[in-house]
Amino acid sequence: MDILKRTSLTLTLILVAGPLPHAFAEVDLSGSWQARNQQDAMQRGPGPYPVDYTGLPLNQEGRANALSFSQSTLSTIEHQCAYYQPTYVLFGPQGLRIWTETDAVNGTTVAIKIGAANDRAPITIWMDGRPHPSKNAPHLIGGFTTGSWEGDVLVFYTTHMKSGYIRRNGAPASDETALTGYLSRHGDILTMLGIIEDPIYLSEPLLITRTFQLVTRAIRPLDTPCIRGYEGGPSEGSVAQYLPGQNPFIGELTNLYHIPREAVLGGAETMYPDYRKKLKSDFVRPDKCTLNCGGPGRGGLGAAVAAPAAAPGR
Repeated sequence: MDILKRTSLTLTLILVAGPLPHAFAEVDLSGSWQARNQQDAMQRGPGPYPVDYTGLPLNQEGRANALSFSQSTLSTIEHQCAYYQPTYVLFGPQGLRIWTETDAVNGTTVAIKIGAANDRAPITIWMDGRPHPSKNAPHLIGGFTTGSWEGDVLVFYTTHMKSGYIRRNGAPASDETALTGYLSRHGDILTMLGIIEDPIYLSEPLLITRTFQLVTRAIRPLDTPCIRGYEGGPSEGSVAQYLPGQNPFIGELTNLYHIPREAVLGGAETMYPDYRKKLKSDFVRPDKCTLNCGGPGRGGLGAAVAAPAAAPGR
């Protein structure tokens, strides 16, 4: 009888007080997650064309900076082993390896870790309530990230990144870039939504989603470390860049696919579906696709002509 009374009292207290906040809302994100790159296959596979900023809300400064980028930059010693920003987790071809670090005494979650890739530093999502550092604090290749649970969705916020690229073709990202991310799990599928803000090079936030699938084998970076070495790049004293108006790839997509140059150069307008209506008067679909037709895994990428030289391995 005493047991029944205590059980009844416990149930009454739970009903009155309500469930503990977030106690049963957190989801286990641990494991190896393989990237499912059905979308943006060129971006997440061999890499975009040298001048393809479609869908990026670049402002004038961002576009000018992107057009000055030369792929030869990556052959210079100081850039050969450079990492991308944490935002590259949304753009790169790699999967994710996620695990939890807990307090040894009380078992609470201190941080959720997203492992490194061969060209991206690990991301530590601090879950212990610590604040973001001062804006004058050092900026790191992995940035500084805090997170919290909103129901069963992990929300994280990353700042203090080093400047870099938002795409492998040199579309720039400043050290004031901030990433707000949302991770949600549905069985063996993990969805990530990222909102990228950059007051220096973007006129509007950029929203990107991607999907991962749980696998039993471990996701890890390449075993071979990056080793710097002379690759016959620009001569000593020269800078690998294109001066204004001299980028030789600016008309490549227009020639191949008849995509108007205005669209190729990006801008906030190119992010939205309504932009297709504006293209109808100018865009003439080619009679036959001769390059990158069908996406990776179906014999399409580079089947007819060599793939674009937009740093496929970086």
